[in-house]
Amino acid sequence: MTSTVKINDLGQILAPISLEFKDLDLVIRERLASKVALIDQISTYIIQAGGKRVRPALLMLVAKALADGKPTPHTLKMAAVVEFIHTATLLHDDVVDESTLRRGRETANAAFGNAASVLVGDFLYSRAFQMMVGPNDLRVMQILSDATNTIAEGEVLQLLNMNDPEVGEASYLQVIRYKTAKLFEASTELGAILANASDIHRGQAAAFGRHIGTAFQLMDDLLDYTANAAQMGKIAGDDLREGKPTLPLIYLLENGTNEERLLVRAAIEQNQDLPDDVFTQILSAVQRSGALDYTQAAAKREADLALECINNFPNNEATEALRDLCIYSLERQT
Repeated sequence: MTSTVKINDLGQILAPISLEFKDLDLVIRERLASKVALIDQISTYIIQAGGKRVRPALLMLVAKALADGKPTPHTLKMAAVVEFIHTATLLHDDVVDESTLRRGRETANAAFGNAASVLVGDFLYSRAFQMMVGPNDLRVMQILSDATNTIAEGEVLQLLNMNDPEVGEASYLQVIRYKTAKLFEASTELGAILANASDIHRGQAAAFGRHIGTAFQLMDDLLDYTANAAQMGKIAGDDLREGKPTLPLIYLLENGTNEERLLVRAAIEQNQDLPDDVFTQILSAVQRSGALDYTQAAAKREADLALECINNFPNNEATEALRDLCIYSLERQT
């Protein structure tokens, strides 16, 4: 993979949609408005927390790439819908995981309580469903409703996998496909639909989203063992402390020494705070075992597959940005 942009500069990569991104912010603020003061308060808190907004960016880039730069109706509102669905899942996830830090600041549940976070998450879901009827296109509603249902299934699958050291790589990847990659896939497929693209391009766009979404999540799981809280905006080792068997741990369980396997099994099974010294031992074992290289290689395979999916997209700046995002998904530090 080669690139003419700074691979860690997401703003530079997304330059082809910089104006649309500003308009997206306005749509998000307008459609989050509510007469209920607490909803406004938490919504403002969420907006101010920032975020990469990769999913709506992918929707807009695919639409722009396949329409060859021509305007596509409903794109901004559908990008906002995708962001609302994603944000709702984060609100619910943080409650389930009892997380206290996201994007470098207190989670909404830590700041406002679990009940408020869950209910505002429900508000975001329902607002998204209000908006998705706008294009009056059954395909749009089917993609988004199916995606939302699949994400919920993924969240339940992940809950079932918690504290279970017997979870294998196939089960782990299924959770990623359902919980994370599905919304990426929906975003890119919607971009193709809004651009009135061919069925072939629509299928390629959906596959692109599925693969790059998987790459992003694999790298998130790797960064949980390599980045600090200031970089990631969350506490390092959160996945292990929550008893989540992600790919680095699964690899260590299959390839580590007997002592390392026993240590990891006990850590995953624990239902109380993981002592720092135990996390340090496991981190050292993960780094020694080659688990991080294995996870990086798995992410690269997905990014390479994503690149193949857009080989016959029109050659324009939006398509180039999609290619650069494949590189960014592997090289990012946050």
